[in-house]
Amino acid sequence: MSGFLIVLVAVLADCLFKEPSRFHPLIGFGHLANSVESRFNKNWEAVTTKSFGFFALLILLLPAVFFVQWLVLVLGEWIAAPLLYLALGQASLAEHADSVSNALKNNELIEARKRVGWIVSRECDELSGNEVARAATESILENGCDAIFGAIFWFLIAGAPGVILYRLANTLDAMWGYRNARYSQFGWATAKLDDLLNWVPARLTALSYAFIGKTETALRCWKEQANLCESPNGGPVMAAGAGALGVILGGNGRYHGKLKIKPLLGEGGNASADSISAAVSLVRKTLLLWIVVIFIFSNSHA
Repeated sequence: MSGFLIVLVAVLADCLFKEPSRFHPLIGFGHLANSVESRFNKNWEAVTTKSFGFFALLILLLPAVFFVQWLVLVLGEWIAAPLLYLALGQASLAEHADSVSNALKNNELIEARKRVGWIVSRECDELSGNEVARAATESILENGCDAIFGAIFWFLIAGAPGVILYRLANTLDAMWGYRNARYSQFGWATAKLDDLLNWVPARLTALSYAFIGKTETALRCWKEQANLCESPNGGPVMAAGAGALGVILGGNGRYHGKLKIKPLLGEGGNASADSISAAVSLVRKTLLLWIVVIFIFSNSHA
């Protein structure tokens, strides 16, 4: 039962307190990662750059994982509750999503562009209302895996060290995982590790979205569209999520000055402020489903 109670405490803490507005450990980790990257990511040959990227990944992740394992040994397994809370981002994600949705409902397109720019990496200055809604809805679905379900999964598999490994690797991928001139070689190991850690959580998330939403449509979209996506894990999550909501997502976007051609995912109507709210609801219901399943599984093995 302790695993279930730790998850429950962490989720309730996230709902009550949201992310810390100041002194969040991930912000400090991001500053450290930037410092390491600036030291090791030079204009080396490709093989050397990959090697330094792998080394940078190790020196950032291994000490953190071993330190957390030491904390567990000294303080007990319940130290996982605050660590898991810090790894979750459901409440903050919903808050950002609601601000975009409200701006669209009030016909404040400039404000909606600004707000969605806080949660996506694409350029937002020229997005239409539909494109803003698409971007926000996609971010909610994808971050459902990255900021919620992936962290819970790795806690259940590997305890507090698993949470830290997953969340820090995910953070590094968000910083170094771009396929551009600066990061395509240096961030290669980070991107591969993130793909590996997310393979199972992404498919469990996609299956959960399908179960909660329009099941038949979600499963069909997953089967027919997921392999069209560049990301091996984003594909199932986005396709199943779009199908579960009955909305069209994807499409081209501009990232770092370059147009990126992306497939259309899902089926149904165009994205709107309502689809943003529906995505938030889908993630919340999926989180409730996970809590119930964890409770049942914990009781059956008590």
